[in-house]
Amino acid sequence: MNVIIGLLVFGAIIFFHELGHFLLAKANGIYVNEFAVGMGPTLFSFRKKETKYSLRAIPMGGFCAMLGEEEEVADEHSFSTKSVWARISVVIAGPVFNFILAFILAIVLIGLCGYDKPVITDFSDQSAAKEAGLEVGDVITGYNGHRIYNYREVLVYNQFNKSGKEISLKVDRNGESLTFDFAPLKTENGYLMGIYGGSREKGGIGATLKYSVLELRYQVKTTMLSLEYLISGKLGFQNMSGPVGIVSMMNDTINEAKESAQGDTSVAVINVVLNMINFCILLSANLGVMNLLPLPALDGGRTLLLLIEGIFRKKLPTEKEALVNGIGLVLLMGLMVIVMFQDIFKLIG
Repeated sequence: MNVIIGLLVFGAIIFFHELGHFLLAKANGIYVNEFAVGMGPTLFSFRKKETKYSLRAIPMGGFCAMLGEEEEVADEHSFSTKSVWARISVVIAGPVFNFILAFILAIVLIGLCGYDKPVITDFSDQSAAKEAGLEVGDVITGYNGHRIYNYREVLVYNQFNKSGKEISLKVDRNGESLTFDFAPLKTENGYLMGIYGGSREKGGIGATLKYSVLELRYQVKTTMLSLEYLISGKLGFQNMSGPVGIVSMMNDTINEAKESAQGDTSVAVINVVLNMINFCILLSANLGVMNLLPLPALDGGRTLLLLIEGIFRKKLPTEKEALVNGIGLVLLMGLMVIVMFQDIFKLIG
């Protein structure tokens, strides 16, 4: 059951991405040949005007097939005949819709639970932070020059501190701004500051909207930091996860949420829903960032080609663009297969 929930959640996020392409295509007068929910064999379909709407067997994602997307079609409703800026709007609509979904879900989560205040609540034994002079109740506002808005940002920056370099924490203590510099303690689990923190705090509509934007910022920034560390080699290839790994993580999250309810069914349901909302925010923002990478087959790569066309006023033939994207798609699918097998080996290992 947990796996089915994970598949549906993952599929819904990809569906929302494709919905962005679909709505902007319609808004720009581009004919959509087929808009599919799911992948694989068609279970059910109907046609309305020029578009075939279909439900497919595998509940993961979907697609939006537009007229003139893969080849030149001399039709006023063809993707290939629209202005470069109209085409750009259609292409980037997918990632933009992912960010919109993440923001809406962040409003729901923060409205219900409050925001993740970066306050120190306790210290571990042999805490380097405590020895440096930090106190319970200090609100962390900066980490090595990075502005801090929630406690998870502190955890992320510290997780990426693989070399154990000195940490500079800026805190607010009863309205006074203080800075503490100290070296984290080396342990078998990495370099630790020795602090516990995070306290959910609710606010009004203004605060909810503000911290929903900051939640989206956090997810985007974390994804970009992970990419930076992956490219630089500070994170290994084994740290990557595909659909199998993501669904497995969702399964673990659901099980942990149920266990934390200690047998109370209503609490378990609430915990699962809240954890799935949090997971959806992470995945949706992640998908938005990844799709904006300037690589062939991704929306970012297609947008880059269109921007070049807009600047130099010379269109790349649709067939050649499709070839470039096709090669990129093959390479991307190859990477996904490798990551999928890696995820499977992790599960059975």
